[in-house]
Amino acid sequence: MSRLANIGEQFPQFRVPSVVSLEKGKEFREIANADLKGKWSVVFFWPLDFTFVCPTEIAEFNKELKSFQAREAQVFGVSTDSQFVHLAWRNAHPDLKNLQYPMLADNKKELSEALGVLHPTEKVPLRATFIVDPEGVIRHVSAYDLNVGRNVKEILRTLDALQTDELCPCNWEKGKETLKA
Repeated sequence: MSRLANIGEQFPQFRVPSVVSLEKGKEFREIANADLKGKWSVVFFWPLDFTFVCPTEIAEFNKELKSFQAREAQVFGVSTDSQFVHLAWRNAHPDLKNLQYPMLADNKKELSEALGVLHPTEKVPLRATFIVDPEGVIRHVSAYDLNVGRNVKEILRTLDALQTDELCPCNWEKGKETLKA
């Protein structure tokens, strides 16, 4: 496995197809680095479509999308399945029909390899999450094993802390005091 991308690095260059809608003729759009610039972005990876833990995470990000948008952050979900598999899964799974963020298709595995998120033996993405600032700099990285779902509320808490640009103590939550150096 290649090295997991580090905090402080630029998010790698990419250009991939994605599913953005279920509306006939408007299902697909290409997503690239330019789509991340100027806003906070949360980019999360899941192992495979048509699996069990993955839709719980994808649906939870969608359920919390207004919370991300209130923080002027956008969400992008990614796996190495093709855009056609993403579309079929969205059409087949009731919790995915109303997704309001793009499902990126990294089927060439270039973005996954650049970020170092491919499982060493399964060669599918780990459950990795990146918070990227408006300048394209990675500010948070987390990765979970294939069978453990992440906590979307913790990602929101981390985003809140990063956006303060201050010292945030253990278990800090939005609205609480930050530390003074």
